[in-house]
Amino acid sequence: MVATSLAACLLTAGCMSPSASEGRPQVVASFYPLYEAAARVAGDRADVRSLTPPGVEPHDVELASDDVDLIEDADVVLYVGHGFQPGVEEFAERSEGVAVDVLEGLTLLETDGGSDPHVWLDPELMLTIVHRAESALLEADPGNAIIYRRNVDAYAAELQALDEEFQQGLTGCARDLIVVSHAAFGYLASAYGLRQEAIAGISPEAEADPERLDELVDLVRNEGVTTVFTETLASPELAETLAREVGVETDVLNPIEGLTEEEAERGEDYLSLQRQNLEKLREALGCP
Repeated sequence: MVATSLAACLLTAGCMSPSASEGRPQVVASFYPLYEAAARVAGDRADVRSLTPPGVEPHDVELASDDVDLIEDADVVLYVGHGFQPGVEEFAERSEGVAVDVLEGLTLLETDGGSDPHVWLDPELMLTIVHRAESALLEADPGNAIIYRRNVDAYAAELQALDEEFQQGLTGCARDLIVVSHAAFGYLASAYGLRQEAIAGISPEAEADPERLDELVDLVRNEGVTTVFTETLASPELAETLAREVGVETDVLNPIEGLTEEEAERGEDYLSLQRQNLEKLREALGCP
């Protein structure tokens, strides 16, 4: 299955050995969603690698010298700008290959912590990332254009089906407010008529001040919120503290910034994790 093979690639930091990838475009993605996009476009026609290993929060990634070499030697580099991974951004901008900031030209949500980079949580914007990976591969390897376009068409159909599932699944819900650990779900909320309130800001390492927690205690009580959402790769401590204070449940809503090692081993991917997010949201929001 595609998902299983992509997960195996992540665990081994690349889809092919150097000998197997000889003559194929070398693609470096800064972290998981961009890796998924590039791998689905490339299929077996390119060697796609992620700079962020499973289990590592992408904000925390530190580049080793081998990582810098990968970036410098790559035919295609996909990354997220606006300070999401500043170390990766710095070296990507020096790359002699086709370097693409997947956020370039997009209208980004603005928050108190700056521009929100988490566009991939909206399936339609994830498709934009896929098309940008396609354009980069077509520039680096025009000889495989037909295959890349065929792969994009197939994945686009899957993403469009996912979008329809969200549209239908989040219609007629009793509530529309999601309370989350950090402000990663703005695009998902905007796409499906939800409201996001976050304990911390754009970065999961941002600290919430006591006044913010007091505000959220009142909000959760007044709005009848049943669930405070934690994450997979960040500490749940603040969310658990808030939930205990107001006597509600916690659950995991996945920002899909990366796979845990367990998720990678199970063959989870963007689509399966988004469907898990949908089920968590439906339960928390009282959807029919």
